[in-house]
Amino acid sequence: MNYNWFHSYIYPFLFISFMGISSAVFFCIACIIRLVTAPFDRRRIISNLFSAFWACLYIWCMPLWSVRVIDRHKLTMKKKYVMVSNHQSQLDILVLYHLFFPFRWVSKAAVFNLPFIGWNMVLNGYIKLKRRDKDSIKTMMQACEDLLKKSISVFFFPEGTRSKDGLLRPFKPGAFILAKKARVPILPVVLNHTKDALPKHSLRIQGKHCMEVKVLDEIPFFVFEHMSVDEISSMVRSQIASHVKEHIQEQRNID
Repeated sequence: MNYNWFHSYIYPFLFISFMGISSAVFFCIACIIRLVTAPFDRRRIISNLFSAFWACLYIWCMPLWSVRVIDRHKLTMKKKYVMVSNHQSQLDILVLYHLFFPFRWVSKAAVFNLPFIGWNMVLNGYIKLKRRDKDSIKTMMQACEDLLKKSISVFFFPEGTRSKDGLLRPFKPGAFILAKKARVPILPVVLNHTKDALPKHSLRIQGKHCMEVKVLDEIPFFVFEHMSVDEISSMVRSQIASHVKEHIQEQRNID
């Protein structure tokens, strides 16, 4: 069998089929877990950690993919963060779940309508956002503030969409406005090699890859308390870019 044809069609078909069938089963389990834990787990930590296991299973079952987590010890359950990361691939969310940390995603509203996976996002209390909708943005920001008041971290992709070439796009200000208003630390996270495994707008498996998620040092509120939102955004973007493979290669070419 032609190797390229197998990776272009057979692997994606098997992977998506497995996700579709297993999602129905895992969603039923998630519903049971939520019902059982609702009286004592109002922050939905157990439900979110189960969703992390569910997501990680898809990477574990793919023989060509693996994930390396670096410096996870910098995360602590006792703290709340505004977490931000670069965005390269449809795999990013599955890879970030390997942190096994109960944050809440900010995600496109349409994703919540997907059977099982989208319904589970509702079950877990993730945050809907309609792009370029001022009312939706306002509602999203308020929902994030409410979560932070309950000591629940929130996660943003400040680029807003996936990068085609791995280089960071400009950062949108929402995450940094929120961190400053809520007076909470910002936690930068870096993703590498997810674009290599599954590029943007593609379902073609790109061979064997070890994807990487790296937790950087948190940025305490006092560091950016007197900075403008643009200055905060620029600072965080520079920190993330300094660990992104494509930016490191670009800098080497310049030097």
